[in-house]
Amino acid sequence: MTAADPYAAFRYRDVRLLLGGSLLANIGRAMLSVAVGWELYQRTGSAMALGWVGLVQALPIIVLAIPAGHLADRLDRTRIVFAARLVMIAAALGLAYLSVTHGPVSLIYACLLAASTAQAFNGAAASALLPQLVPRSVFHNVLTWKSSSFQVASVVGPALGGWLLASGSAALVYIADAALNVIYAICVGSMSRRTDHATGREPTTLRSLVAGFHYVWKTKLILGAITLDLFAVLFGGATALMPVFARDILHVGPEGLGWLRAGPAIGAFAMAVTLAHAPPIPRVGQVMLGSVAGFGAATIVFGLSRSFGLSLLMLVLMGALDMISVVVRHNLVQLGTPDAMRGRVSAVNNVFISSSNELGDFESGLVASLFGATFAVVSGGAATILVVLIAARLWPEIRRLKSLHGLSADAAGATGS
Repeated sequence: MTAADPYAAFRYRDVRLLLGGSLLANIGRAMLSVAVGWELYQRTGSAMALGWVGLVQALPIIVLAIPAGHLADRLDRTRIVFAARLVMIAAALGLAYLSVTHGPVSLIYACLLAASTAQAFNGAAASALLPQLVPRSVFHNVLTWKSSSFQVASVVGPALGGWLLASGSAALVYIADAALNVIYAICVGSMSRRTDHATGREPTTLRSLVAGFHYVWKTKLILGAITLDLFAVLFGGATALMPVFARDILHVGPEGLGWLRAGPAIGAFAMAVTLAHAPPIPRVGQVMLGSVAGFGAATIVFGLSRSFGLSLLMLVLMGALDMISVVVRHNLVQLGTPDAMRGRVSAVNNVFISSSNELGDFESGLVASLFGATFAVVSGGAATILVVLIAARLWPEIRRLKSLHGLSADAAGATGS
């Protein structure tokens, strides 16, 4: 087997189980996100209610990042993922009950908080587990297909969620999400146990807990890449405001909302498949900076558009450009980190990335509630372009990065303590 094999990832049983189960669970998560946003906006008519969803989902990821990463480096990572999925199943069923009974909005947020708490542990463990499943030479291919499966889910999930909302109810979406998570839990439970990471012998101290943050801080390429992504997503994300655009600006209803939510994933999936079959990206650092700047420009056009076709096209382009940054960043984090540190560094990465998505939703909802949805999206796109210019100046290591081939902790630029 060689790195040139575009389907190398699928030669490994545990990779098939993990990616297959993850695909189904991500479809459910995307469906749930559409249903929650639509139901809350229908019940409250408030953009700020959508923003609170982001904050509720971000807080556990931020607060629990350190213990989640530490556990991922000490315990069986498959068991952590399995337990986290059980909590997500319970949260989805709780949302279904609240939808049917028209329960308090506060309890909807409570269910989202529980699911996000589980996701904090799931994210660190699943990210750290992936490099253990294959040789290093195959990891780039696995990562590309993992990103592809996520984007497939992000296409199918919103479209299916929008269709269920239009023809049924939000409760059906939540029940479907719970069922898909059950299948994922079965897949993870069927994987081989891996306890060969060495940090189970490391004593639990404050220094060991914060080691992931310290490693990221001293490794300039990783710090620059995830900081760039953090602020780009924080300012450039328009996801939380999709119900506003679908109902009040583009007038396309819940089915149109599903396609708007699927648009970025369509572009991202197309780019991921292209990257899986294409040669390695040349001048990868400059390409990453350019892709994030392009993401910001497409965000501006989306915010100004009043045409459903143009808006959808811009979302597809945003997804394609974002995928380039995602693949580069994940390679830097996973291949530029020793296995004994990977859980904690993955947790830090999850804080930067996952919380930026959710905090970006809160920021978008807050700005939209004050100045309108169009201003929130357009100003966010402009801020994203500014972030690229600042990152290129602060971290010249990114501009000089030519290839991901042969990347290691030393090559990523880790400095001494």
